[in-house]
Amino acid sequence: MPNHPLFYPVSEHLSATPLHDQIQIALAIADPQVLKSLLTNCLPAIAQPHEIGEVSAEIGIPLQDQQTADAVVHFEAVKCVLADSPPATPSREAESCHSPYRHQTKTSQSKHSKCESETLTLAHNVSLAQAIALLTKVGFGPQQAQEILHLSYEASHKSWWYALDATGQFSIPFLRYIRTLRYPDGTVSLQYKDYFSETKPAGFQSLPQKVLVIVREDSQSFSQTLRQINADRTALGITQAILICNTIAELEAQAFIRQGISLYPATDLILPTQANCAVCATHACPMNGTADSAIAVCYRFCLEGSYV
Repeated sequence: MPNHPLFYPVSEHLSATPLHDQIQIALAIADPQVLKSLLTNCLPAIAQPHEIGEVSAEIGIPLQDQQTADAVVHFEAVKCVLADSPPATPSREAESCHSPYRHQTKTSQSKHSKCESETLTLAHNVSLAQAIALLTKVGFGPQQAQEILHLSYEASHKSWWYALDATGQFSIPFLRYIRTLRYPDGTVSLQYKDYFSETKPAGFQSLPQKVLVIVREDSQSFSQTLRQINADRTALGITQAILICNTIAELEAQAFIRQGISLYPATDLILPTQANCAVCATHACPMNGTADSAIAVCYRFCLEGSYV
């Protein structure tokens, strides 16, 4: 904690902070893993871990009539991966069926690339450093990136990629040609064309997605909560939504899910408080009543008077 009069230990103030504010604070300071957990562990899940690229959160988004949306999670929905990229290697079963493409015959390759897309632009008039960053981000090694950037005008770089199948696995192969256009000012443009069997790949690697996050007050009824979510979705042009709540009845949960709203428990985001195991009311904890406990902060710490 910074040594400044503006700051004080969170635990000294947390018990007086409304749950709604606690959740917003947790989202504001959450690292990417926490935000990914929000997307993957809500019910139903928004995405699987391997389908999520970069992720960030925006808190307190202004709407009309001086209203605000609690939060919006921005993430890259990964739609395809480079076949030779180690972090994105598909399942062993898919790999054994489709790799390595570079050793396949022309007849075998044509089966996976009988359709072609239009020529698309990945980057226009960017510096070499920016181009290298784009290429390495999707899995190309430094040497491959240099090869792509120094191709002759007529040449293209060929690489095999995997697209998502119906089960959400990267197992559908397609061929991608990348070419580089160089300009006198030192900038370059990157273009690509895909060859595929049936379905055109969605984007170069990922598409930007937004998810509305609403924190439900304990006093809010089902109709009030649903009205707020739908109003915020309409105002922001967002379809997907996650409702964070303390407790919820089974019928309510089913109703929200039927309305395209995922659910997430507030307890998974509440910030830990300063703990004292000797006086804690969480009797099921093995450290309960331990006077010399080494536990400093705990999500489950609760005094007897506030125990529910």
